[in-house]
Amino acid sequence: MSLWADKHRPRHLSNLDYHEDLSTHLMNLANSEDFPHLLFYGPSGAGKKTRIAGLLKEIYGDNVEKIKIDERPFVTSSQKKIVYTVVSSNYHMELQPSELGNNDRVIVQEVIKDAAQNQQVFAGAKHSFKVVVIDQADSLTRDAQAALRRTMEKYTANMRLILCCNNLNKIISPVRSRCLLIRVARPSLDDTARVLQMVAKKENVLLPTSLAKSIGNQVHCDLRAALLSFESTAVRHDDLTQIQRAEKLDWEMVIAGIAKDILEDQSPAKLLVIRKKLYELLTHCIPSSLILKTLSLELFDEIQEDQIRRQIMDQAAIHEYRLRMGRKEIFHLESFTVTIMSIYKRYRNNL
Repeated sequence: MSLWADKHRPRHLSNLDYHEDLSTHLMNLANSEDFPHLLFYGPSGAGKKTRIAGLLKEIYGDNVEKIKIDERPFVTSSQKKIVYTVVSSNYHMELQPSELGNNDRVIVQEVIKDAAQNQQVFAGAKHSFKVVVIDQADSLTRDAQAALRRTMEKYTANMRLILCCNNLNKIISPVRSRCLLIRVARPSLDDTARVLQMVAKKENVLLPTSLAKSIGNQVHCDLRAALLSFESTAVRHDDLTQIQRAEKLDWEMVIAGIAKDILEDQSPAKLLVIRKKLYELLTHCIPSSLILKTLSLELFDEIQEDQIRRQIMDQAAIHEYRLRMGRKEIFHLESFTVTIMSIYKRYRNNL
């Protein structure tokens, strides 16, 4: 049993329900002999990975879905042995080197080079090159991106790269200049509501338009988050016509509780309670950056004083940078919590 967001994910570019002009452009690229390196960028939940999967299917057909998962050992320059998981088919390879932190350069140099040096010889392939998809390319270190640039130049005849990222500014200029940039924006509120109602019809659920728009508005038209919120609401309630507003997801309610804890009591005992909640969120695979962003917005809504709001945003920016550069996520989330507690307690004492 799969989530509705995966179950009803379009498999072909022609089945996508918004940004039809972009889908047409990608289909034309797939049928072109002059296929460039691509860089997909845009906010999360906009459909970048869905469009990449549809593009691969347009290029290579159904066989691209026959994937295998390999664990490959590597040795870093410091003689440290690491094992990296690679998802691949006969025609493409999917990587996320940023998972390895500062060792991502090893994956870029070794895995991609091996794939590029093997000429595409499989029967039925429309093109003579393989495709390497790199997810979260904006999280790659500058060394890894520099190695990526050299790989792109050297193996263009046998390989094409498709990069996927949320923040284009974190990609170095030499890599950006060697790719065709594809911006995937989030759907409009009407498009989000229409997709939700199409999924509701397939699942035999009656979803009012007002509730569909409320869900889309709550998640800022993040389609993946909207489908998860809709499914969560449909599981909890048999009759959705009686619900006027979208409900928060469980993890969002936990973060809202953390915000209230911070403002309620600034003490070591309360910090221990918050630490348990942060660990629970991390163990349930909620990204630390998303926790920090959501917690900052919850605090921003709870506090009306502009001076405190500015300090919350400043600390959120500082700790987001530390999350990217550091390794222990819980340390930086706790540091943000303690800092806001200290700021708010000083403010209350001065009243």
